[in-house]
Amino acid sequence: MANAKIIAAKQQEVEEIATKLRESASSVVTDYRGLNVAQVTELRKSLREAGVEFQVLKNSLVSRAAASAELSDLDAVLTGPTAVAFSKNDAVAAAKILNDFAKKNDALKLKGGIVEGRFVDSEQVKALANLPSREGLLSMLLSVLQAPVRNFALAVKAVAEKNEASA
Repeated sequence: MANAKIIAAKQQEVEEIATKLRESASSVVTDYRGLNVAQVTELRKSLREAGVEFQVLKNSLVSRAAASAELSDLDAVLTGPTAVAFSKNDAVAAAKILNDFAKKNDALKLKGGIVEGRFVDSEQVKALANLPSREGLLSMLLSVLQAPVRNFALAVKAVAEKNEASA
């Protein structure tokens, strides 16, 4: 029979994982089997710099936490060794870093994850990773919004120059 302290500790860990799943903008589940210590350290460093938390977790604990957070679709990817990257602020950061790392290191496999409360499979995680960053998207939007004003200013300037030339 399991010790009451052990059960309480596991219940607390399940609740912490459930809270992270609920509060994260994205959570990406990976299979890290085959990575050596240096590679995992490099991956953790790049994730930490982006504000992403990376944890190796037991599938049973993640499954219970997902059920608690009403994200039971996540059970489909909880097989084999599992590590989860929790990104609180940027939904794309974890997917982008993990996808780039997986391109360089075949041992890392993206299994799927949760993005803004919805389950996504590995292909959707890769598609998310290929999106431009938030800053890139904002600069594209700003460029689109400035184009009509810039074109209007150029037209006014051309008309003014034409009037000066004819006068």
